[in-house]
Amino acid sequence: MIVIAVAVTFLLYAVYEKHYNAVVYILGGIGYLLWSHYREGTVFLATQAFHKQDYDKTKALLEEIKDPEKLRKGRRNYYEFMMGNIALKEERVDEAEYHFQLASRLPWKRDTEKGFVLINLANINLRKRNYERVPVYLELAKKLKLTERQMGIIEKIEIELTKQN
Repeated sequence: MIVIAVAVTFLLYAVYEKHYNAVVYILGGIGYLLWSHYREGTVFLATQAFHKQDYDKTKALLEEIKDPEKLRKGRRNYYEFMMGNIALKEERVDEAEYHFQLASRLPWKRDTEKGFVLINLANINLRKRNYERVPVYLELAKKLKLTERQMGIIEKIEIELTKQN
C-alpha cells in the first residue's frame, strides 16, 4: 500500500507536469502491483519466514490470502505445502493431509520439493495407521530425483511400516 501511495503521488505529479509518457508507465506499474498482489499474495514473504522457521509469521502471512484458489499454480503449491506443515506442527493431521494432497497435485519445479510433499503424505498415513496408502506414496517419491536425506527418511518410514505389518 505504501508503494502504491508513492506511485499515486508520482502519478499526480506527472499529470500536473504533463509528462504523459510517465503517466502511462506509472499506471502500468500500479496495475502490475495490484495484479501481482492478487495472483501472488503474500506467499513469497511467507516462504521467507518459513525458511527462517518463523511459523507464527508464516501462518499470519498465509492467512492474509483470502482466496488461495486464485493464486497462480507456481505459488499455490508453496501455499499448500506451508499450510500442511503448519497444520502438522499444530497436530491437525487431517487438515495437514488435505493440504499435502492438494500440493501433490500441483506442478513443482524440483523433484525434491514434490518429494517432501509425498514423504509427508506417507508419514501422515503411517501415523493414521492407513498402512495400505504408505507404500503408494513412497513408490511415487522414489520415482523422483531425491536427496540422500530424503532417501534416508523413506528408508525409516519403510522400516516402521514393516514393524506395523
